[in-house]
Amino acid sequence: MNIEKVAVIGAGVMGAKIAAHISNAGIPVFLLDIVPENATNRSIIAETAIKKNAYLRTRTVHAQKQCRLITPGNIEDHLRWLADVDWVIEAVIEHPQIKKTLYQKLESVCRKICLISSNTSTLPLSLLVEICRTVLKNGS
Repeated sequence: MNIEKVAVIGAGVMGAKIAAHISNAGIPVFLLDIVPENATNRSIIAETAIKKNAYLRTRTVHAQKQCRLITPGNIEDHLRWLADVDWVIEAVIEHPQIKKTLYQKLESVCRKICLISSNTSTLPLSLLVEICRTVLKNGS
């Protein structure tokens, strides 16, 4: 399977850096996060993460070009973008119900051959496997 387009959900420190590494490989990546309450810019979290990454990089033409491969968005307005990606990397808050809700959304929009990964660091793998089994078994 060729990885030609990726989505990272969660634009915190880990998600933003994952998106930056993917763009360094020359692969287009969507960086999505939640819509902040009362936000006038619904994708402000992802946009801010991309700007921080660009600031931390050297000011070379190469680095600026790679940053352009990251497209900011949010999970309310842009989840449909995931229908065309080959790989989704989830890097959201370490809360089982939030991850389950996200996986349910992914199940409804992603292609059957899409890879889905988690960047969890504190939840046991067995819990994530059980969440995924429940989502796949019930379709929700």
